[in-house]
This record gives sequence, structure tokens and C-alpha cells, in this order.
Amino acid sequence: MSNTDTVADRKIVTFTLGKRIFGIDMTSLIEIREWDEPTPLPNVPAFIKGVTNLRGNVIPVVGLSERLGWEPSAIHPRSCILVVSIAGKQAGFLVDEVTDIVAINSQEVQPAPEVEIGEPSVIAGLVSITARGADGTKSQEGQMVLLLDLDALSLTKHLDLAA
Repeated sequence: MSNTDTVADRKIVTFTLGKRIFGIDMTSLIEIREWDEPTPLPNVPAFIKGVTNLRGNVIPVVGLSERLGWEPSAIHPRSCILVVSIAGKQAGFLVDEVTDIVAINSQEVQPAPEVEIGEPSVIAGLVSITARGADGTKSQEGQMVLLLDLDALSLTKHLDLAA
């Protein structure tokens, strides 16, 4: 089935962590901010980079790569913070680069494979997208995007500590 045969019923923001492509639902996204060093906090998990001020609200900034158990993201000019809403609370996720906003069909989302790791999976599903090149034309067919389940990241108790 080609993309022209399906109706896109939701939008996702895609971003990279290392060489991996992730996506979150646009409805969770509040804004995309340039990287700005947050104010560090004592006695919080290492993946909480600190807090930053978002129009008068103090929000925690989470190193998403570290939260997922990988090496910390190296800060570079394309690094940014995705400000999202999770269970009524706001948080910022440090990501390597925002790559696109893509319309997808929910029926094309495949379930994440079940793996016994002792905690719920943070992957809500996988979807194949057509990537756009720098000039805006379609370039690569079938890039696999890991869709994050923001609620499953179990950040709310850590967000309460940081905020």
C-alpha cells in the first residue's frame, strides 16, 4: 500500500538520537527550543540535566539518550530541546536534531516487539516513513521510526523532584 492510498490521521515530530530516528506525537509537543545550558540540580538522576525557564514556568530538561540507557548526547549546533506535555506536566527533552514533521496513518504503526527487560517498553510502536532530502523532495523510502510512549518514560516522579 502506498502513501497515496492511505489517509494520514496524525502527525509526528521526528528527531535523532545518535543514528536512531524517533518520533513523538505532535499533540504532545509544546515547542522546539534551541539548546541552552539548563541550571543543574543536586540529588536528581543523571539523565535530568537541570531546569530551564519557559515563559515563567520552571521545567526540567531530560537527556533523552541517557534516559533510554545510552551514552549522553554530544552537544552541537543542531542540538535542541523538545518541550512536551506528559501527564499534565511539562518537560524538555534534549535531542540531537529535529528532522521533520511527518503525517502518518495510525493503521500503519506496527507494535513494538515484546522484550523482557523488567520495565514497560518506552516504544509505543514503529512506523516506516519516507524521508525528505535537504531540498524538500522525497529521498529515502522506508526509514523506520521508533515512536516514543511519553507516559511510559516514567518521568513524572522525577519531574516532581526537578520542578
